[in-house]
Amino acid sequence: MNKVLASAEEAVSRIPDGATIMMGGFGLCGIPEHLISALHARGTQGLTVISNNAGIDDFGIGVLLRSRQVRKMIATYVGENKEFERQYLSGELEVELVPQGTFAERIRAGGAGIGGFFTPTGYGTLIADQKETRTIDGMPYVLEKPLIADFAFVKAWKGDRAGNLVYRKTARNFNPVMATAAKVTIAEVEQLVEPGDIDPDHVVTPGIYVRHILEAAHYEKRIEKRTVR
Repeated sequence: MNKVLASAEEAVSRIPDGATIMMGGFGLCGIPEHLISALHARGTQGLTVISNNAGIDDFGIGVLLRSRQVRKMIATYVGENKEFERQYLSGELEVELVPQGTFAERIRAGGAGIGGFFTPTGYGTLIADQKETRTIDGMPYVLEKPLIADFAFVKAWKGDRAGNLVYRKTARNFNPVMATAAKVTIAEVEQLVEPGDIDPDHVVTPGIYVRHILEAAHYEKRIEKRTVR
């Protein structure tokens, strides 16, 4: 099976309107920026995006929000994005906020085929509304269900043609767990190498989880701007 695609544009041509997509990254670190940009250019609509955060106004998932391609966001942190705030407050965008640890575990559960888990996080808050709760050994817990997606966009430092992936430092973040929790995982890598060129002990995401892979060597190295008052 040939997993290598020629471009991000070819990859996103497979994404239908209304798809649910996991997008790796933490802030602007380790995001699949070429796949996001290509999806923006293609104009695919009605998307549900599962990502730690919503990017910033002019980069990352923020460009999809600005062009109104996102119907729903499932995320843990949504600061740094004024357009996200505007759409949410005006009722244009559906938002599900999830505590970050719960978010990671829901994705892991989706990839592992686990039907749900109990966590104390969020008990007694709005997070627990309309969810099953249970007391275990005297501690209150909330039942959380797994997160799965139609597609996962992941970013890795290096990958081979069989789809084995290696991440670099902080860019590892949510990418590996998301790669396991989607029906189709598409990886963009900075370096595409031949099978055997990666030490098996260094592989983080085995190729069995990756349906398609593409090389996108040029990346913007951005640092989020913050204003301190």
